[in-house]
Amino acid sequence: MSRILITGSAGFIGSHLSERLVHDGHEVIGMDNLFTGSKNNIKHLFHEPNFEFIRHDVRLPYSIECDEIYNLACPASPYHYQRFPVQTITTSLQGMIYALNNARRLNIKVLQASTSEVYGDPDVHLQTEEYRGSVSTTSIRGCYDESKRCTETLCMDYHRQFNTKVKIARIFNTYGPRLAENDGRVISNFILQALRGEDITIYGDGNQTRSFQYVDDLVEGLIRLMATDDEITGPINIGNPNEFTILELAEKVIQMTGTTSKIVFKPLPSDDPMQRCPDISKAMETLNWMPKISLHDGLILTINYFKKL
Repeated sequence: MSRILITGSAGFIGSHLSERLVHDGHEVIGMDNLFTGSKNNIKHLFHEPNFEFIRHDVRLPYSIECDEIYNLACPASPYHYQRFPVQTITTSLQGMIYALNNARRLNIKVLQASTSEVYGDPDVHLQTEEYRGSVSTTSIRGCYDESKRCTETLCMDYHRQFNTKVKIARIFNTYGPRLAENDGRVISNFILQALRGEDITIYGDGNQTRSFQYVDDLVEGLIRLMATDDEITGPINIGNPNEFTILELAEKVIQMTGTTSKIVFKPLPSDDPMQRCPDISKAMETLNWMPKISLHDGLILTINYFKKL
């Protein structure tokens, strides 16, 4: 049994990771300031003797004795990071520095939840870890994209200068139960609009592509990356390489919910990437990992979750 710190534990991904590690028999310390996370995501863990919750802002110093750190704390949806760009940047950078300082002090591994957004609007397809990205530093998405790119730099500089044990996961679009209703992510938007009988809103012509991985697949990938030898730092793409257009996704949600909703088109936001799909060769080879849950099966679970809400 390990004692594991998860920052951002009350968020969508953090809550699923906390749940999995507790059920695997580990002692989990969940840390979150509840800015975008919710206690509702982890309330079912409060009765677990191996789970402890600490309300704390990772932009402030902390010192915790643990065996591993998963650093997930950061606003991750366009709705939040575009409304609070400075908080997004400072949470990414200060949170990363304090996580790295604790890992260095304790000589333990720290895993950084990076993002496919480091690739920006890519010029290559599929995106490999060697691709350096096409990102605007001054766009409304820059606060998230660039701060995540900088956290990867911090990880590697701590690794080179201090021999800190780091792991970098580049997470592609992830969905599942506990997605927040108001965070502007495409799958939760489409499902909620469909269930309410509202128009389903597509930005642009709908031909932009995304790949969607179910959250349980992601959690398995993160755990496998953390378990690798110290010399394996990443970055490693963790995503589902099955690619769909946004229009195909909307039509699938309409069919699966049986809604009478109609599709409407609105202008595409600036710097919205047209293609996003991972090359997961490294994850398959290094982690012996690949996603198992199809979009259809994952959507059933996610639609049922939102129906209950």
